[in-house]
Amino acid sequence: MPDFSFSRDSAISTLRLLGGCTALGFATYAQAAPAFDSDSPWMLGDWNGTRTELAEKGYDFKLDYTGEMGSNLHGGYDHDRTARYSDQFGLGTHLDLQKILGWDDAEFQLTITKRSGNNISNDRINDPRVGGFTSAQEVWGRGQTTRLTQMWYQQKFFDQKLDIKVGRFGEGEDFNSFPCDFQNLAFCGSQVGNWVGGIWYNWPVSQWALRVKYHLTPELYAQVGAYEQNPSNLDRGNGFKLSGSGTQGAVLPVELVWTPKLNGLPGEYRAGYYYSSAKASDVYKDQNGQPAALSGEAYRSASSKHGVWFGAQQQVTSLASDHSRGLSVFANATMHDKKTNAIDNYVQAGVVYKGPFDARAKDDIGFALARVHVNPAFRKNAEASNQAHAVYDYDDPSFLPPQDTEYSAELYYGVHVANWLTVRPNLQYIRHPGGVNNVDDALIAGIKIQSSF
Repeated sequence: MPDFSFSRDSAISTLRLLGGCTALGFATYAQAAPAFDSDSPWMLGDWNGTRTELAEKGYDFKLDYTGEMGSNLHGGYDHDRTARYSDQFGLGTHLDLQKILGWDDAEFQLTITKRSGNNISNDRINDPRVGGFTSAQEVWGRGQTTRLTQMWYQQKFFDQKLDIKVGRFGEGEDFNSFPCDFQNLAFCGSQVGNWVGGIWYNWPVSQWALRVKYHLTPELYAQVGAYEQNPSNLDRGNGFKLSGSGTQGAVLPVELVWTPKLNGLPGEYRAGYYYSSAKASDVYKDQNGQPAALSGEAYRSASSKHGVWFGAQQQVTSLASDHSRGLSVFANATMHDKKTNAIDNYVQAGVVYKGPFDARAKDDIGFALARVHVNPAFRKNAEASNQAHAVYDYDDPSFLPPQDTEYSAELYYGVHVANWLTVRPNLQYIRHPGGVNNVDDALIAGIKIQSSF
């Protein structure tokens, strides 16, 4: 399954905000910061002031690491207890072309990522015959390989009201964006890409794309995009593929984003729609309207695929005048084409409290719940397949388990070890993993490590 993870799947807008705050807060201090200083934004320090000097000239470099461990404490498909570890390195550079070349309001981003490891969800939590929907280790997925994840040019016009970005990047950087502090995929990154992953490619996959954004007011903007829909970009050997061979169509998202301050506290509200111009297969019926698994005929084809999403994040309390501490709430929902998609709807909600204790003002606590609902037609297709093969026993290796609804929950505590290191131990509970009622509910212990070198 996809997911963003530069710190793994925070959304790119969140990364920019954090990066800006970091630069402002540490510009003076960082020049003297040695390696492993807890107040430095970088584990390796400021290189005797070189990093700050380069940033002031428009050259910013990042080497980030995200590691995630998951262990099946109870339940799941396979009760054999074990632990799995997966991780990602992200190496990137951001160039301020106004400072470097004198091009007003222009910038360039280049990022390469490398993923490796294994996922506890694949064979311990989910039934391997059908797989799962969420992932206990969101940083795993899209091929454990090295990829060109970002290569884009961005230009702003008309006093920065119009913003155009072109190059290689994923939909979730700009559309349906969401932070990635939780370890379970159901609470991390752009959720559309998790439920229509065959057409919407989240981080770390990139494709040729164009995004146009226009600010209607300082707090309200609309944006539209066009993304190459090319399944070959998912292949492990195509991490640096630049040609358009294999393109089947385009994904065209539109979104309206409102970023108000309610009682002085920040919020973000998103509503969007996506349309895929590529042909898509029906999940159940053939051209004659009969179950394809029974008739033996090919699944009928649809001319397109579409869906909608809604997202909300709002800080609701603060500690006196310190807005960096307090309670925030969030919720996300997606709905998808029932003819062509296995998941027809998804909902999620949760809370995060930052700065729970005076002595731990930069720690955070998060709790979230999610429900992933399987399209009834997709479930009927599995039942028809079993009927066609005269297999009705769940324990038969050739049985295709029908899938219904999966529920996920996660509780984490984020320990701010240093400005360059956060460690988030977590507990996850998954009811009906993969939507299969025969699979025992699972309890998973996890640890998420986010670091910047």
